[in-house]
Amino acid sequence: MTTREPGLFEIKDKDLAGRIGRLHTPHGLIETPALLPVIDPLRQELPVDRIRSIGFNAVITNAYLLLKRLGRNITKNVHEILGFDGVVMTDSGAYQILEYGRVDVSPDEIIEFEKRIGSDIAVILDIPTGNAKSYSQALYSVEETLRRANEAAAIIDADKRVWTLPIQGGQYIELLERSAKRSARLLNKYQLAALGSPTVLLERYRYSTLLDMVYTVRRIIPWSKPLHLFGAGHPMIIPYAVALGVDMFDSASYILYARDNRIMTRTRTYRLEDLEYMPCSTPVCVKYEPRELLEMPRSERVKLLAEHNLYVLREVLNEVKQAIREGKLWELLEERSRGHPSLAEAMKAVSERYTGYLIAHNPRVKASARGIFIHGPESCSHPRIVQHNIMLLARYQPQKRAGTLIPVHHEVKPLTHSKIYRWAKDRWRDRHVLGYAPCIGVIPEELAETYPLSQFEYNTLLHHDTVMKTIERIKQYLKRHQYDEVVLVYCDKHWSEKLADILAGENLERPRLALEKVSADLCS
Repeated sequence: MTTREPGLFEIKDKDLAGRIGRLHTPHGLIETPALLPVIDPLRQELPVDRIRSIGFNAVITNAYLLLKRLGRNITKNVHEILGFDGVVMTDSGAYQILEYGRVDVSPDEIIEFEKRIGSDIAVILDIPTGNAKSYSQALYSVEETLRRANEAAAIIDADKRVWTLPIQGGQYIELLERSAKRSARLLNKYQLAALGSPTVLLERYRYSTLLDMVYTVRRIIPWSKPLHLFGAGHPMIIPYAVALGVDMFDSASYILYARDNRIMTRTRTYRLEDLEYMPCSTPVCVKYEPRELLEMPRSERVKLLAEHNLYVLREVLNEVKQAIREGKLWELLEERSRGHPSLAEAMKAVSERYTGYLIAHNPRVKASARGIFIHGPESCSHPRIVQHNIMLLARYQPQKRAGTLIPVHHEVKPLTHSKIYRWAKDRWRDRHVLGYAPCIGVIPEELAETYPLSQFEYNTLLHHDTVMKTIERIKQYLKRHQYDEVVLVYCDKHWSEKLADILAGENLERPRLALEKVSADLCS
């Protein structure tokens, strides 16, 4: 049991806008990022104790369905009903409104029922935007949810449980922004904000639109408040949502997919009928072959596939947390972006639209941060690389008016330890020696050992766009610092040769730029 005030949220570590945190509830801590599996009180094929044993200490169930099944005068608490001693969050019936248009219960009744059954995290009865067909429908969902949230603030017991404020507006970004701004003023009464209506976008792989929604809400609500994303439980989207600031998820996908003979992996979903080999190393994949699973009774197969899906979700959450600890969440996003075209689109959105936002939240220095991996053009938008270049232009001033630019070897770092650096220093004793590296841009010799200027690895088979972005960084540096003359050294049969060829055609008014080709051996 927690001894702290319910709803207290402590941030333990962060990277990009993602956090590892601890949310205090009456039945213990939730470490975030966290996913809460949906428990169906009317039909639950996988026992909750099995869900707990896989590593989930928090679940979500539907208070409205419990009320309909057990009545308003129930005396048991929700933990007894479910047979679960961990943290229980209860949704309010909004999903039923989305499906059927209405529920036969009032907002106040749901609040009192959630109090009675002892929910650890409770949700008011909102009106979900869903896949609203018109602006007016979406506007109604926003205004009615806000009206209910204002009224509910007088009767919720925030000293006894965590109360959740849903933020509606869906794909109507202007409405979503309006809803978030007005909700932010209410979050002194509520301890958890929640973004609704992502399901249709997830089903259609419209991840970049979903990330626009997350960004719109997260940049407005207080940073001290955790953000929950309703109904988003596929491993593909979790790293991206966390990177933009989502702390909690819930989903029934683990069991819904299992009922449909679908199994999750970190980057895609398979149909069991299409498999000859199991795709990973969860206990289910290790023990069974696809044919064996297809031949067993359906009820047994559904349990096993649901277990598998939960193992994968837990693996992804742990992978994201470890990436946050190591300062490598950006690299994880890049890695995932190669798994599906929709994720490549999501990565493009993150690198083009959200870099400034991520820089604002990304820690400049992390004791546990590892080196940066430069894979391709998206790596050039890595917040730590962008931060370095901003500071280099704003705060750095070279002491010499002539410079020599030399390529940084992908294996020999810092720059000052390389063969080509010693050669350049001997040849041009009165010049400022500068390194250049893919995406990183310019590395002044006196800064060569500072992070991340010697803590990076790059792919020597560089994409054209990576070279062009590197050239742009070099040009920005030269324009800002106004050297009189610069010699750019490049190597035969090396990525720097491509850069030199392109830069030779650029019209630089200043400095005077000379190109000098050297043997590949000097760059080894």
